[in-house]
Amino acid sequence: MKIVVIGGSGLIGSKLVHNLRMLGHEVFAASPATGVNTITGEGLAQALENAQIVVDVANSPSFEDKAVLEFFETSGRNLLAAEKAAGVGHHVALSVVGTELLAESGYFRGKIAQEKLIRESGMPYTIVHSTQFFEFLGGIAKSAAEGDEVRLPTAFVQPISSDDVAAALTEVTLNSPVNGVVEIAGPERFRMPDLMQQYFAVTNDSRKIVGDPQARYFGALLTDEMLLPAGMAHLGNNRMMNWLETQRKIEKAS
Repeated sequence: MKIVVIGGSGLIGSKLVHNLRMLGHEVFAASPATGVNTITGEGLAQALENAQIVVDVANSPSFEDKAVLEFFETSGRNLLAAEKAAGVGHHVALSVVGTELLAESGYFRGKIAQEKLIRESGMPYTIVHSTQFFEFLGGIAKSAAEGDEVRLPTAFVQPISSDDVAAALTEVTLNSPVNGVVEIAGPERFRMPDLMQQYFAVTNDSRKIVGDPQARYFGALLTDEMLLPAGMAHLGNNRMMNWLETQRKIEKAS
């Protein structure tokens, strides 16, 4: 099959492209670098010609509230319209566990808008809700930094490795559309400050971690279980300690 991966050069996209090619599929990694721009529409029609499946793993280059919303709305409209015109049979989109509960956050308002466009498009689709990636821990710490402290919500998280995300996406992509949501998560559950403490120990980050139930997560106030899967999630295999050990080796080698 011909499969187009939007955002195919990023962390998840590049792994997904590799997985699908190893299975013998024709895969086009679509990004501005390969002449495809979902904001302007440039190159979309050509990229989607004869494509059976499109997987959208692209993310907004800005986390500013207005920019995020504009990115997901504009990109989503252009992509879905081009897919309809090309006769694509399955639209797969990567999103985040708990998105529908996090409307206080500008970023998640953008994801809510993206998912709404997909549901109302008439396209056969599958939305994959993932928990936070191990590789995103640094970004979470950056967003919660207050001087020499990192103030984090005490909510539970169930993080997943990017390899496991790509593996789950590979399976979903090749299955029939569910016209709904599939949830994926890691095999272990942590309080967010405890998880960050482990990450800081490996990355030699000396900042103080403060657990605060009222601390916001990208602008949203969390309950204990808001970032956890709501139902029976597909669980990845990679455990946090194994990933941290790999990071430790990378730190030593650098």
